[in-house]
Amino acid sequence: MSVVYERVALIGLGLIAGSMAHAMRAHGLAGHVAGYARSSETRETARRIHLCDSIHDSAAEAVKDADLVVLAVPVRAMAEVAEAIAPYLKPGATVTDVGSVKRSVIEAVGPHIPEGVHFIPGHPLAGTEHSGPLSGFASLFQNRWWLLTPTEGTDPAALARLQDLIRGMGANTEDMEAGHHDLVLAVTSHVPHLIAYTMVGVADHLRRVTESEVIKYSAAGFRDFTRIAASDPTMWRDVFLENTDATLDILGRFTEELFVLQRAIRMGDGQHLHDYFTRTRAIRRGIIEAGQDTDAADFGRSAGTKQADGKG
Repeated sequence: MSVVYERVALIGLGLIAGSMAHAMRAHGLAGHVAGYARSSETRETARRIHLCDSIHDSAAEAVKDADLVVLAVPVRAMAEVAEAIAPYLKPGATVTDVGSVKRSVIEAVGPHIPEGVHFIPGHPLAGTEHSGPLSGFASLFQNRWWLLTPTEGTDPAALARLQDLIRGMGANTEDMEAGHHDLVLAVTSHVPHLIAYTMVGVADHLRRVTESEVIKYSAAGFRDFTRIAASDPTMWRDVFLENTDATLDILGRFTEELFVLQRAIRMGDGQHLHDYFTRTRAIRRGIIEAGQDTDAADFGRSAGTKQADGKG
C-alpha cells in the first residue's frame, strides 16, 4: 500500500487508536503518526513502546498540520476534545471518530468543526476486552467491518480517502445512516454487553454459588460473559447513556422474548424451545460463514491468541 495521509493524529491512545498506529505502520499508510492521551502515564507508556512517531502533551499540538484526526476518546468526552482542537485543525483536513454511538457524536462534535474541515463519523466493529496503549495490535481490523456515517454534504473525495485508509488496514467498510447504525449496534453489541454485565452481576450476588465455583466452572457459557463484562467501564457507561432510545427499545424486545421462553419452560413446551433454538443456531452459522468468527470449539480464543471480538 502507498501512503494515504501524510500526517495522522490520534487523540486517545487505547486499543483502537493503538491498533490503528500499528496497522498504519505495518502497511505504510501514513507518513507520520502523532498521538495524544489525556493521562501523562499513558503518554509515557506510548513513548516508551514507540507507539507513534511523536507523542504530544496537548491535543492542539498533536493535530497541528494533520491531514486526518481520529477522535478515539469516550463518547461523552468528544465534544470537549473537538472544541479544544477546532482552532488548530488544518484546512482540508478530515476529522473522524471511533465511537460506538453515532447520532450523539454528530450532535456533539459537528458544531465545533470549522468550515473547510471534513467531519466523517466512523465506528470500527472490532475490539477485545483489553484497553490501554499496550493492548493494540496491527491485525485487529482484519476482515472486520468499519461503518462510516457521513452527514449530508460530505465531500466524496474525503470519504473515498478515508475508505482507502480503512481498507488498507484490512477492514471492510460500509456507509450507514447514523440513526440506523445506533439501532443495529443496540442489537449486535450494546444490549448483549448489558446482558453480559447483568449475568456476571447475578452470579456475584447469588450466594448459593461460591466465588470459587464461579471461577472453577466458568469454562461453560459464563466464561464468555465475563470476557465481555471485562470491557472498559467508562466507554460502556457512555454508550448506554448516549444510545438510550435504541438500547431501551431492543432491551424491551429482549424482555418480551425472555417472557415467552419462560412460559415455554414453565409449560414444558419442548417443541417451542427446539424451534426457537434451531432458528438462533442458524444465525450463528451465518456469522461463521461471513468470516466474523470461527467454528472452533473454543471460539478461536485459545490461550495466547489475540482474538478480535465485536466492540461497541
